[in-house]
Amino acid sequence: MLDIKHLTTGYGSHVITHEINATLMPGELTSLLGSNGVGKSTLLRTLSTFLPPLSGEIVLQGKALGSLSASELSRLIGVVLTERPDVQNMTVRDMVSMGRSPYTGFWGRLTPKDEQYVTEAMKLAGITQLEHRMINTLSDGERQKVMIAKVLSQQTPVILLDEPTAFLDFPSKIEMMRLLRRLAHEMQKIIFLSTHDVEMALRLSDRLWIMHPGEVVIGKPAELSQNGELTRFIQVDGVRFDPVLMSYRILM
Repeated sequence: MLDIKHLTTGYGSHVITHEINATLMPGELTSLLGSNGVGKSTLLRTLSTFLPPLSGEIVLQGKALGSLSASELSRLIGVVLTERPDVQNMTVRDMVSMGRSPYTGFWGRLTPKDEQYVTEAMKLAGITQLEHRMINTLSDGERQKVMIAKVLSQQTPVILLDEPTAFLDFPSKIEMMRLLRRLAHEMQKIIFLSTHDVEMALRLSDRLWIMHPGEVVIGKPAELSQNGELTRFIQVDGVRFDPVLMSYRILM
């Protein structure tokens, strides 16, 4: 499990979230919700070690992430960011194979075992049929699946994703969230993602983090429904949260 202890995030002297204490569990899909500008990306980048915490620590498998080398971290945490990969002359298999670089080095030769991990990752992500396609010919949804496969080939116990359903059409959003939920449950991975797709997060996440200015509220969707946090999350005239349907309704 990944333990977050007294974590304060921000930039320089600017504090965004203060004293977060939480645990991310294997086998769970956890979604981070919050309005634009509230600090979701800062929190995610801090958990990814791209940004240092202002205070506190993040511990995985008994080791503080701040004490690990980049090579050690790359074998523990896989990250999928919002930015679309802008590459030319690279096949899908080549891109997914890059997930093995923590074990082979950037220019290292893949062993038969590495090739097996790449093949299995593409199968899990449902992109085997795209193996020989060039990355720049793929749709947004296909590219997102390729990046998921790349991080799966990395064989990390933790996967962190920033807006993995951004740029996708509605059917692709559902497919992506179902894939991530299945990977968490079947492979016992810790999967943590930020998203604006509130209703899908409510229906498919095992746990939610709701981010307000300066604080994060954590719980299972049903718990957050019962204690009023999901109602508090969207305080807009004409919008109501229905705890029975677990969805928001726009009042006409």
